[in-house]
Amino acid sequence: MAISSSSSSFQRGYDVFLSFRGEDTRNNFTAHLYKELRTKGINTFIDDDKLDRGQVISPALVAAIENSMFSIVVLSENYASSGWCLDELVKILECKESRGQRVLPIFYNVDPSDVRKHMGKFGEALAKHEENFKENMGRVQIWRDALTQVANLSGWDSRNKNEVTLIEEIVSGILNDIIHIPSSDAEDLVGIDSSIREMESLLCMESIDVRMIGIWGMGGIGKTTLAGAIYDRIFNQFEGCIFFENVGEDLKRQGIDALKEKLLSQTLGCKNLNLTGRTSMGASLCSKKVLLVLDDVNDSIVLTKLLPSRNWFGPGSRIIITTRNKDLLSMHGVKETYKVKELEGNKAMELFSHYAFKRDHPKDDFVELSKDILAYTQGLPLALKVLGSLLFGRSKHEWEGELDKLKRIPNMEIQRVLQISYDCLTDNEKDIFLDIACFFLWEDNDYVTKILDSCNFFPTSGIKALINKSLITIFDNKLKMHDLLQEMGREVVRKKFPKMPGKWSRLWNHEDIFHVLKRNMGTEEVEGIFLNLSHLEQKLEFTTQAFAGMNRLRLLKVYKSDISRTFEDASKKANCKVHFSEDIKFHYDDLRLLYFHGYPLKSLPNDFNPKNLVDLSMPYSRVRQLWEGIKVLL
Repeated sequence: MAISSSSSSFQRGYDVFLSFRGEDTRNNFTAHLYKELRTKGINTFIDDDKLDRGQVISPALVAAIENSMFSIVVLSENYASSGWCLDELVKILECKESRGQRVLPIFYNVDPSDVRKHMGKFGEALAKHEENFKENMGRVQIWRDALTQVANLSGWDSRNKNEVTLIEEIVSGILNDIIHIPSSDAEDLVGIDSSIREMESLLCMESIDVRMIGIWGMGGIGKTTLAGAIYDRIFNQFEGCIFFENVGEDLKRQGIDALKEKLLSQTLGCKNLNLTGRTSMGASLCSKKVLLVLDDVNDSIVLTKLLPSRNWFGPGSRIIITTRNKDLLSMHGVKETYKVKELEGNKAMELFSHYAFKRDHPKDDFVELSKDILAYTQGLPLALKVLGSLLFGRSKHEWEGELDKLKRIPNMEIQRVLQISYDCLTDNEKDIFLDIACFFLWEDNDYVTKILDSCNFFPTSGIKALINKSLITIFDNKLKMHDLLQEMGREVVRKKFPKMPGKWSRLWNHEDIFHVLKRNMGTEEVEGIFLNLSHLEQKLEFTTQAFAGMNRLRLLKVYKSDISRTFEDASKKANCKVHFSEDIKFHYDDLRLLYFHGYPLKSLPNDFNPKNLVDLSMPYSRVRQLWEGIKVLL
């Protein structure tokens, strides 16, 4: 089902296209049918005279027809008098043949045989068209054939039942048909069967209470996909349905009042509502059993204004909220929550293969390359889809090139989605996130908290916020984050000054650090340096000039990721790569962390100031005493 959404970005098409003669049925039968279709959550296109009329149907109308699963043709007595309507009908029948579209005729106060045999009003209308199109009789013949063809299809005759019953039958029939049509996005549902079952348990559809359920997780993890799958399964059990995709973006563009009006107009099936105040909105909904999905909520005002009370909704209503921020759910009293997790193993491969190979497994000679992609994406559905689409139809050589590129340049489409979470952080939370992404993954949480607390970042609340905003996790008291989130964080640091690493706030790559220190390019922007000696291939000298500009340096770690087993070997290897100039000065008051593997001097520089130091570690060093004289430690 094409979900009824306030965002066009989610609508891949319509469930139903309505073709009708405005002067006959716009303000009665068709209006009532449209309202009932929308109320039942059936995404319906109706040309309400907002499209420019011309001699031929507009491209917008053609697109609406082509992208609909069903077309309902309301054949009223003046339908055939409109060349516009007849052109619509021809296009609809073309889509029936070429796209398998279902066409459902409604004979509204007309005899089907008049339509089929071109008698009565239909015969008169065609005769007039022949007079007007004497030089284009072929067009009229096409119209004749179309009327005959549509009249031979199974449909409804309004003369046999009252209008209310007829509309109920039509809507019920379409609902049942939609439910049994396989989703065009079935490949997106790979690996979420267990998630659907857990969500169905949380929804507890047999209960008549009003339930709010939160779906949360990192960007690109599949929250919208899961919410859409649930919506498709249960929407027909409600009196009113609406799926607000990207509600945060709509809030920015349109404001909260516009969202409230859309909520009411789509759930109640009415247009141009002019409601004022909280009472009128709640009174309008409280008798309705409603299904409401608020997707990608990132601002508490959405929940406060649209969901001020469960009492606003009728018994049995269900509200599903997707967000990256678990705190928003807790603040609004949403107790039933589900965290979406990454896809594992075979399911990740299957989803990737759908996009990269248009089947559920990779080609034999692409298996190893596909495994490399899976290692990079770590089960993130967004990344699997984006990279699968990017690599579809490409050669092995091109795959290898893209993989090599990913090691150096992140995919911007993936980065854009992930960075939304970062952009919503407070300044302190951003600092904590970047320190973890650049320096502290898999470090002990208590240790990192102590370091960050000394930097006045308020890490106790900040780390908790990052967890609830789906940016980090803690496992066995170690800080973790998804590799692509780490990549996003580091890209945030890089892209401020893409070709000037001396102005990056954090330096972690040995080549960049070598470049900055060798050329004395460091600036006051630099707050942290983590240099892995195991990757350093050339000798590097630490000089006063190299560090002179970095007067805000907080963190300095020179370490080895492949620590040797013996003291002698480890110290020797460290010393052959890093040297200190004899006159080096090191007077950084902001330094909180100093870790130096194989420090080559017998003591720290005389001007070293340890007053803010929290951690001083010098394994395998030549230090005999830390410093000469007395130093103030705070």
